[in-house]
Amino acid sequence: MRRYGLALLLLVLSAPMLAAERVISLAPSLSEIVVELGAADLLVGVLDGGDRPAALASVPSVGHYGQLDMERLLSLKPDLILLWPGSVGPAQREQLQRLNIPVYVAEPHSLEQLTTQVQAIADQLGRAEAGRQLAAQLHQRLAELRQRYQRAEPLRVFYQVWNQPLYTVGGGQIISDALSVCGARNVFDDLKLPAPQVSVESVLQRDPQMILVGDQVQKDAWKVWPAMAGRVRLVPDKGLERPSGQMVEAVGRLCQVIAPGL
Repeated sequence: MRRYGLALLLLVLSAPMLAAERVISLAPSLSEIVVELGAADLLVGVLDGGDRPAALASVPSVGHYGQLDMERLLSLKPDLILLWPGSVGPAQREQLQRLNIPVYVAEPHSLEQLTTQVQAIADQLGRAEAGRQLAAQLHQRLAELRQRYQRAEPLRVFYQVWNQPLYTVGGGQIISDALSVCGARNVFDDLKLPAPQVSVESVLQRDPQMILVGDQVQKDAWKVWPAMAGRVRLVPDKGLERPSGQMVEAVGRLCQVIAPGL
């Protein structure tokens, strides 16, 4: 009997993982990864946040950022939920974990972690080969960018997320890693919060060689600080805010802003 039980256990452990057939994505970046893997047909629900890829135009919504419609989610009978922790509140995250539905949590803190998670999501969706190909492409492109834009001394950069109040990104945030690919260093990389609030005075004290902002309003706000105004560069590409495969090309465009002559 014990021998039979052991054999059964080994059989279960060696059995291939069943691919998900009804997937709900709770972040636009995760929805993009599913589309990039050619698996949009598996999505039965998405959490809305900004423009959707055309392939997902008719996919039902299960709410918006921070406002998950749990009843709607359950009605769609998912067999896999892709979750970015910041997309829903703590109480609903705990509720999801109690539903007895497989949940894959993705929160990459570096671009290498992103490529690893792309492969892991592909495995869950039964698209392992597509995952290997996409991950290999991303690895190769990142290596090319690192080689092209490397510097002996990284450029000190302040990356601005918002201006009223003033927010940036911390050292463990994937955008900090994107800056390093471009031969730059986040001047607030010692801060551990993903999006810490800082003061103008602290920015001036750290004396960045370049300030990256997301729109013209943020750029114009620096005109009151003449010593800094000439260091401000506009990065309107929102792809950096969505850690999916497309982010790697967004990093390439970031590098062009930081070091256009290289």
